Amino acid sequence: MTGTARVLWMAIWLALAGVMLPAAPVRAEASVCAENVVHLRGDWGQARFAVDLAQTAQERSRGLMFVEQMPRGKGMLFVYPRPGPVAFWMKNTLIPLDMIFMDATGTVRHVHHDAVPGDLTSIEGGRDTLAVLEINGGLARAIGIVPGSQMRHPAFDAENAAWPC
Repeated sequence: MTGTARVLWMAIWLALAGVMLPAAPVRAEASVCAENVVHLRGDWGQARFAVDLAQTAQERSRGLMFVEQMPRGKGMLFVYPRPGPVAFWMKNTLIPLDMIFMDATGTVRHVHHDAVPGDLTSIEGGRDTLAVLEINGGLARAIGIVPGSQMRHPAFDAENAAWPC
């Protein structure tokens, strides 16, 4: 067996055994940040979601209404012009959602788990919310996203962001 074949065989064996080799280091550059992607990190690890942005009042009022299903790695990011109090409801929303509320630094301040489809109860995120990420219900708990976790996205000012682009 050649040296290359031996290395390939070892990598396959380790992968089948569930052992992950460390990846090459990735520099945190601005190029890793994109409008349609959010990165989250915490003591639990890291996660990445492809997102649709809701930046205008009209986009925010529609949100994920009438969406019948959403892929696991997808979400919607609501971005406000400035931090303030926000509240959501589930009118015309057909799937359960987790709502992750962030302050101006991109730090998670509140997580609302499993919002009930169609429920008109107001879900408040706190006084100083700049952005809200909606993902499939139950996913935030499964991943481990909790207050104190951090988000990286261009919506957060690089000078003040907890995890800048």
